[in-house]
Amino acid sequence: MATTLVELAELVGGSILGNPETTVGGAAPVHDAGPDDISLIDRPENARQLSGCPAKAVVVPKNFDPGDRAAIAVDDVHAAFVAILLHFRPCREPALRAIHPSATISPTAVIDDDVSIGPAATIGDDAQVASGTTIHAGVHIMTGCKIGRDVTIYPNAVLHEDTLVGDRSIIHACAVIGAYGFGYRPVEGRHQLSAQLGYVEIEADVEVGACTTIDRGTYGRTLIGEGTKIDNQVMIAHNCQIGKHNLLCSQVGIAGSTTTGDYVVMAGQVGVRDHVHIGARSILGAKAGVINDMPEGITAFGIPATPERKQKLLQASLSKLPEMRKQLKALQRKVEAMAEADEENDEDRAAA
Repeated sequence: MATTLVELAELVGGSILGNPETTVGGAAPVHDAGPDDISLIDRPENARQLSGCPAKAVVVPKNFDPGDRAAIAVDDVHAAFVAILLHFRPCREPALRAIHPSATISPTAVIDDDVSIGPAATIGDDAQVASGTTIHAGVHIMTGCKIGRDVTIYPNAVLHEDTLVGDRSIIHACAVIGAYGFGYRPVEGRHQLSAQLGYVEIEADVEVGACTTIDRGTYGRTLIGEGTKIDNQVMIAHNCQIGKHNLLCSQVGIAGSTTTGDYVVMAGQVGVRDHVHIGARSILGAKAGVINDMPEGITAFGIPATPERKQKLLQASLSKLPEMRKQLKALQRKVEAMAEADEENDEDRAAA
């Protein structure tokens, strides 16, 4: 659908640079844009990316010079570009709020109006689903779960008994919430499963990535704090208490009864042992191995995870090990030669 820059500028509240009657037929990032598209440059230092880009127009920050190319200047480039993308490619929401005839819903479940439930989804006894929520195909919501307003649960996710999900949260495909924790005790030479009587509580505005697993508490709850965003393939064990607005990147693994403060960031493949606390606003670098408590506001990485400055010194020292090894061997040869010379001098003195 051909759209003029005037129309797009009105949509995003921007100002036009160049010909306002320029028309575009789509939107794409710089490396994917075609000659009929509008693209974006979010920072002046990225201006070189426009070289060779055939896009007819570009969304830019204010006070940015796009050269001869038509542009829309805005305060927030990414917010404006999202609006333009949605103009050309609207989200495919369900055509209407409905319950698919193949869904299985317990007669004791309470389903509010304006809920969409997809094919082959199951809703267990005494479950509650609030209005505006979308449950996609194959989702299993077990007994006693409570799902808040405007929640989206994507295909084949499983919510075990008594799971609580806060308003506006998103649970992506194949996530498993509330499975048994990995807890055993030895009884007569065998590993006996410990009590699995707790549940998982996910507060409002949380996002849980695809194939992520969050285990139920042993007795009480495993908690995911408000606004926390969890990437794909993350493992959170039983009785963890994750603070508000955490960012947990892909393949993070957190062992049981660990707690975090608010605004903690864990990069990819961070591993955290059980029963430790990560202080608020801490940042853990990729593949960090956490074996002790971390204070507030620290940036740490490495195995074991140590403060950034110390870890950089360690890495610098490690890089010098080959050179230091050569120096050590050279010194060792000199010491051996000196020892041999001393022995010969001792023998000469004894002979005299």
